[in-house]
Amino acid sequence: MKLTLGQIADWIHADGEFNTAAETLGYGIDSRTIGAGELFFAVRGERLDGHDFVEAALANGAVAAVVSNRWIATSQIDERYLLRVADCDDCVLQALQQLARSVRRAWGRKVIGVTGSAGKTTTKEAVAHVLGAKFNVLKSAGNLNNAYGLPLQLLKLEPEHEVAVIEMGMNHAGEIDALAKIAEPNWAVVSNVGPVHLEFFPDGLAGIARAKYELVEALPADGIAILNYDDPFVSTFGNGLGSRAVFYGTGEGADVRATHVTELGAEGVVFTVEAGADRVSVQLKMLGRHNVPNVLAAIAAGLQSGIGLDACAGAVSGMRAGDKRGEVLQWRGATLINDCYNSNPAALNAMVDALMAIPAERRIVVAGEMLELGPDTAKLHESCGARMAKQGVDFLLGVRGAAGAMVRAAKESGTEGLFVTSPEEAGEWLVANVRAGDVVLLKASRGVRLEKALTAIATGSQ
Repeated sequence: MKLTLGQIADWIHADGEFNTAAETLGYGIDSRTIGAGELFFAVRGERLDGHDFVEAALANGAVAAVVSNRWIATSQIDERYLLRVADCDDCVLQALQQLARSVRRAWGRKVIGVTGSAGKTTTKEAVAHVLGAKFNVLKSAGNLNNAYGLPLQLLKLEPEHEVAVIEMGMNHAGEIDALAKIAEPNWAVVSNVGPVHLEFFPDGLAGIARAKYELVEALPADGIAILNYDDPFVSTFGNGLGSRAVFYGTGEGADVRATHVTELGAEGVVFTVEAGADRVSVQLKMLGRHNVPNVLAAIAAGLQSGIGLDACAGAVSGMRAGDKRGEVLQWRGATLINDCYNSNPAALNAMVDALMAIPAERRIVVAGEMLELGPDTAKLHESCGARMAKQGVDFLLGVRGAAGAMVRAAKESGTEGLFVTSPEEAGEWLVANVRAGDVVLLKASRGVRLEKALTAIATGSQ
């Protein structure tokens, strides 16, 4: 939202000699990508301090920079381009969040918060896609869903937007509550509770469930919660909400229900959606039945927003896989499934199930280690490896760290396997060994950067 520096200063309680009439064209926290006319927030992160890059941001055309009061500018920086906020380590970040909260309130329309242990980005995309059939929708870009990214998304709100669909991530208790205080969601969509970030939750899934429930707790008195009926934790989140809880899933008690789910391999999934007395057939051109609940959540949101079932179904039928999220690629007569964006045990198992539904000469899994799983890391990797062998995976290539335990368990259960220490090595193995008729799944936690294996493939195919 375009604002004057004077308006911004009032909302974030900033002082300085800046031009109050100057108008912002955008907002950012990275001096490398800040655009002309945008306001730079010099936030302090875990590794870098944005104050060290104020001069670079202004040189790149920033209209001004928000800095801490205690920071001493170099002689190269004109104080007339600085908005100074209170003196503390996180005060610039707090100013960014306060500005986002103020913009959200000034805009004043519906915000839908989306969270879940797996598939929340796809769910967010699906909700935005369906609502886009009727409304002008702002959605979170990519997975900018944390204390830095979420406020930057809210600052993109414009008067013409009618709905905002905002993803909310977390890896510690209290994070979603903090994000909800910024976004003030009217509706909540919660997809599932799974074994992710276990390193930070000593009480396991119960602790993760409580952290996800923070989004439902943040709703106003008339807020609607759209909840996965099939998830044993999420299905309890509607207790006490009455008709404000809307359930989706495959169980008979779901308000929006999928039946007759049939996987079509690489062509996607076909199923029937039932909502009350209405029903419609959907062909989802996204790999795996695990995507069915993601789009059911979107259909439920659409129905609650006054969009007809046929229009909701038509919208999700037009969806395609996002970047590194189940993309189907062809290479040398082989099929590659690029699901490198992130991983956890439940998500990996779901993608292996999708792999096994595709006809192939050989089915190969390239699985990088799964991070933040805590003391059960080795056991969880072993379980996934043994399950792959049971499912009939022909070859497992483990990449980095704890993926070694996955390979050992798979080999003990009868599947061929190999462990390598880097995604580049994985790419070299694929170039040397993949042949026509193979179907290959690539999946790993974000920190592994398994997509580098695809770069090696592209180089090796020349």
